[in-house]
Amino acid sequence: MEDYKPASYSKTTLTELMIPAYANFGGKIHGGILLSLMDKVAYACASKHAGNYCVTANIDTVDFLQPVEVGEMVSMLASVNYVGNTSMVVGIKVVSEDFKRGTIKHTNTSFFTMIAKDDEGRPTKVPGLILETRDDVRRFLEAIKRKELRNTYKRELNNAKTSMEIETEIDKLENERCKIIWSK
Repeated sequence: MEDYKPASYSKTTLTELMIPAYANFGGKIHGGILLSLMDKVAYACASKHAGNYCVTANIDTVDFLQPVEVGEMVSMLASVNYVGNTSMVVGIKVVSEDFKRGTIKHTNTSFFTMIAKDDEGRPTKVPGLILETRDDVRRFLEAIKRKELRNTYKRELNNAKTSMEIETEIDKLENERCKIIWSK
C-alpha cells in the first residue's frame, strides 16, 4: 500500500536504568523523569512513522499505576495507535524490572499526540496506518473514542464557563472542602 506503514514498523522501546539522581524526596523515581523519557520515546516512534520531525501537541493521560524504584530497569514501549492528517497518537506502556527480586511491573500508561513538521516547521501529512492485528484495530478505535470524549469534554466545559453564574452555582460548594471569604 502506497503511503501507508504498518503499526509494527514504528514500534519503539526505550530502556534506561533508574539511578539515584532520578529519585524524588520520597526515594521513588520522580514523575518528571518518567514523563521526559515518555516524551523521548513518543518522539522516536512518531518520527519513525512520519519520516519527519515531530512535536508533542497533547498528552491525553498519564496514569501512574505503581512507583518506580532506584535500581530498576525501565522500558518505555511505544506504538503509533492512530493517525490523522498531520497527527499521530502514540500509546506508551511503561514497565519496570527489578533484577534482585526478578519482578516486572506495569508502572505507567500514557497517550501522546504528536504532530509531524516539514523542513519549514509547518504541519505535514503523515502516512496512513496499516492495522495488522486485532490489538492494532482496538488501539485505533480506542484513540478515536478518546478523541471524541476529549472534544465533548472541551465543548461542555466551554458551555459551562459561558453559562455559569456564580450566584446560581455557589451551592455546589456546600459539601466541598473550601471556605468562601469573598462577599458579593
